[in-house]
Amino acid sequence: MTVPTPLPSGPMRFGVTADGVAAASYAGESFAGRPIGYPECTDERRTTLVRSRVDEYFTGRRRALELPIDWSFATGPHRAVLRCLLAEVGWGRTVTYGELAARSGVFTEPTEPGVPARTVGQMMGANPLPLLVPCHRVVAADGLGGFGGPWHGIEVKRWLLTLEGVLPPTLDWTGPTD
Repeated sequence: MTVPTPLPSGPMRFGVTADGVAAASYAGESFAGRPIGYPECTDERRTTLVRSRVDEYFTGRRRALELPIDWSFATGPHRAVLRCLLAEVGWGRTVTYGELAARSGVFTEPTEPGVPARTVGQMMGANPLPLLVPCHRVVAADGLGGFGGPWHGIEVKRWLLTLEGVLPPTLDWTGPTD
């Protein structure tokens, strides 16, 4: 299903199964370099819930989407890091790639400096549930970090962090006002 958003990238797509939201993407995005095959939900209650929660988030009336998640597209260490992010980094907060690597408990073996942070960066880039699992809240130790894609990546990250009050609004801010 496609849901309109005020993001610079336009609408988002969501794949919903009987277990919950299994996939989300920004306009034109692919998952791990492949076009996303979205599960189509026929349960109108579930699709209405997703649409209303996303709308409430983008209008500033909801700080957590609190939607059921189907973790089918994330496994092993990737799932552990995503679950840690979801549980520990709420609205208006950020965490660095390195901090998330340490918090997740996934990287227990000694590695060269920076490897866990870079690995977490790759995991965020392959997040099958952006917005629901807020990878926009993961930043570099020296700035915003990445948020790639052909869909206005860093502008989307900046927009979301402004919505959540992490960054101050600019004169061209198009988000909700109090």
